[in-house]
Amino acid sequence: MPITRARQPKLVGVLMAVSLVAAGCGSGDSGPDSDEGLHDVLQSKHAQPHLPKAVVHTNVAKGSTAVPVDRRISVTADSGILKSVAVSSRSGSIPGTISTDKKTWTAGTLLEPATSYTVVSEAVVEGGRPIRRTTHFRTAGLTLDEQTYPSIAPLGGQTVGVGMPVIVTFDVPVTNHASIEKHLHVVSQPAQRGSWHWISDTEVHWRPAAYWKAGTKVTVNADVNSVPAGNGIFGQLDRSVSFQVGDAHVYKVNMVTDQMRVFSNGKLLRTLPITTGQQPDYTTRSGTKVIIEKFPSKDMNSETVGITGADAYNIEGVQWAMRVTYSGEFVHAAPWSVADQGHANVSHGCTGMSTANADWLYHMTNIGDVVEYTGTNRPMTLTNGYGDWNESFATYRQGSAIH
Repeated sequence: MPITRARQPKLVGVLMAVSLVAAGCGSGDSGPDSDEGLHDVLQSKHAQPHLPKAVVHTNVAKGSTAVPVDRRISVTADSGILKSVAVSSRSGSIPGTISTDKKTWTAGTLLEPATSYTVVSEAVVEGGRPIRRTTHFRTAGLTLDEQTYPSIAPLGGQTVGVGMPVIVTFDVPVTNHASIEKHLHVVSQPAQRGSWHWISDTEVHWRPAAYWKAGTKVTVNADVNSVPAGNGIFGQLDRSVSFQVGDAHVYKVNMVTDQMRVFSNGKLLRTLPITTGQQPDYTTRSGTKVIIEKFPSKDMNSETVGITGADAYNIEGVQWAMRVTYSGEFVHAAPWSVADQGHANVSHGCTGMSTANADWLYHMTNIGDVVEYTGTNRPMTLTNGYGDWNESFATYRQGSAIH
């Protein structure tokens, strides 16, 4: 029926009533950006503007422009139930779940910095009409100095030894260790108990209670994106890495008898004559060491480890060199000391053996394989290389921020 001039004031009254009802839909977030379905009221003079209606709010005010990145978005139906919720940006959508009573939707991830988001929710109340509401907001920006990026070792797809710790390093210091550690996870098949241990504000390790079981498959998840790291710093990116543990290689070095026994999966393969550091000036450390890196050929200059003067050396092309400490201890070929190997300790701290034996050992060894040293009173330390096995597991666990 056409609208006449005489009836216009009545329509204005209806529209004012609708406007008042719509204003109540944004409970907790300053009202909706849009509220669809109002055209139903205008279809007939017999429309019922007071039909029950779902009331929905989002935990971010509409139009916000500096939302913290660690805000976890949620949408709640104060009356009625949620049918769907979608949170999207140009870079993609945010996953989430609706509670079993269909009253609350919670985002599964946090937010990206300097990003515009749109929240679209649909809800309905029994006997009433469904509503669809849309909310827009933008997150605060962050500089690179306000974000910390996680790097993970071992690398994806790598096969490592049974002594290899999981290592997560950050390019900007983490001072809220507990906040970040709660989002670091190690999953292994078969499952093995272990713990994180903070080496510093930029490095945290995880090791199992005992050496890894041979053949274990491991996945490391660093779900730290936008997680507070302390001092106004946030995680920059989620990372996930999977690797595998190889055969159980454990090399036992006796610095009294000058012998290395090479075990693989519990079986003794060979006993190799070796030489270690001459005492007392260059005593090789006792304790559990782990192969950190391997070089088929490496130049070795004593000045890099502080040895100068009459005892200085500079040897080019040392073959089959495998580092076991940051301070400069290697396992390597030492053809110049073959006559002393198995009888005397004459090195500057490294473990030397014949070129043939070093070649054989090098090619069976993985990063993370274990070298256990006994026979001196100079101890290996936790942080001089992958020294994680030089503390009992009970003590090691005390380095975790979560107890």
